[in-house]
Amino acid sequence: MYRDNTKVVQIGNRRIGGGNPIAVQSMTNTKTEDIQGTVKQILGLEEAGCEIIRCAVPTMEAAKALAEIKKQIHIPLVADIHFDYRLAIAAMENGADKIRINPGNIGDESRVRAVVDVARERNIPIRVGVNSGSLEKELLQEYGGVTAQGLVRSALDKVAMIRGMGYDNLVVSIKASDVMMCIRAHELIAQQTDCPLHVGITESGTVLSGSIKSAVGLGNILYQGIGDTIRVSLTGDPLEEIRSAKLILRTLGLRKGGVTVVSCPTCGRTQIDLIGLAGKVEDMVKDLDLDIKVAVMGCVVNGPGEAREADIGIAGGNGEGLLIKKGEVIRKVPEAELLQALEAELKQM
Repeated sequence: MYRDNTKVVQIGNRRIGGGNPIAVQSMTNTKTEDIQGTVKQILGLEEAGCEIIRCAVPTMEAAKALAEIKKQIHIPLVADIHFDYRLAIAAMENGADKIRINPGNIGDESRVRAVVDVARERNIPIRVGVNSGSLEKELLQEYGGVTAQGLVRSALDKVAMIRGMGYDNLVVSIKASDVMMCIRAHELIAQQTDCPLHVGITESGTVLSGSIKSAVGLGNILYQGIGDTIRVSLTGDPLEEIRSAKLILRTLGLRKGGVTVVSCPTCGRTQIDLIGLAGKVEDMVKDLDLDIKVAVMGCVVNGPGEAREADIGIAGGNGEGLLIKKGEVIRKVPEAELLQALEAELKQM
């Protein structure tokens, strides 16, 4: 079901599905029992643009910590549950805005029903999560291993189980580390359910490889109109997940706002430290509340022309630099003052 036609689900103060803006999620990597450390990380993620946060709940202490964590943050809080249905219930009792479970590993149907009963009483959404590492043995045998069809079948079977218990406040996620399999699974499931879909490439890797795999996979899925929330899963600082997710959305035209930095790849004409300069510009603009494009060019010969589509840009040469607006050179400055000149212009925009 394309995102405009999925069901609307309320998660805390955020609505997803039904054409609402695609929400950016992340997950803390602190010990949830460490309330102070977890809150500190979440507040940092909020500032970076995280809109929904998930915390692991492996212990009863972690479930109880959610109550205090929620008091100190400003975005919806999702509890990530594996194996113990009692932790799911405790998480909801302690204020979780949504729970993520895999009904296949949480116990028999009576235990799933116990979780569903509490969710219904409190109107708390359940995210039914299935990934390539948790596919049931019978489906592995039926489909000859992990396949897109098997992932979809597993997820829809669990949705049917919970709906059969009289509850339909559901979000679905089907994740695989194989990018093409993940794409195909989302193409299939979008035709078969109206549940909002949380999209991600699981176990995608480190910041570089994971961002590339996620850009390819999520970009393809989102471009087809599929997906209501996303997470870029990276082995690294969760802040990098938010930066990558926002850039993917902006690149697809699905999110406005924020500064986009474009820079040339350098060549033999480059006479400045363009790599270092581009990095400094990216760091300088990352928190600016502007919807503009900034160009960083390493050549005064081609720089003005290449920066024409940018709102503002700089080009460096042999000891001097150019400040450019809409492709027009507005003034020359010493190379050493190029970054400061750009910063001054940005402050006036």
